[in-house]
Amino acid sequence: MTWHGENRHGGSDASGGNGPLLDGTDDLLLLDQQICFALNAASRAFGSVYRTALKDLGLTYPQYLVMLVLWEDGELPVKQLGERLRLDSGTLSPLLKRLEAAGLIVRERSPQDERSVLVTPTEAGRALRAPARAVPRHILTAAGLPIEDVRALRELLDRVTANLDASGA
Repeated sequence: MTWHGENRHGGSDASGGNGPLLDGTDDLLLLDQQICFALNAASRAFGSVYRTALKDLGLTYPQYLVMLVLWEDGELPVKQLGERLRLDSGTLSPLLKRLEAAGLIVRERSPQDERSVLVTPTEAGRALRAPARAVPRHILTAAGLPIEDVRALRELLDRVTANLDASGA
């Protein structure tokens, strides 16, 4: 990206090197100025690396995220699981059906509240945790960043997400 006074051809732009142009010029409409494009490209690249890393576990990336939460929390109502993963029920329900069909989770009505469905990892689901420990190392190695940069990036992305959520857009 060319945020600090350098245009896409390596020359200087009207910002004087103080950051992106904010004067309404078309330079802000250049593809390499779009943070969302950079995030999307990184997300797609991560997706490809995750597909490779998760292949032996028989999980997709969204299924892996479900299992991460269940390994951490043990048992959760579907509603809380969706909130943790930032997924709506229309997206989460098919994921849970596939995980249940694979024998990795069970879904049962809560004895305390019949309206609530609890999701719990099965023994087979819990057993996947041990081989899954290799996945984060694989991803970090592929990303090629020192752990300090990874932590800083995560904090920055969390801040951006919170700001965007708060913007009400």
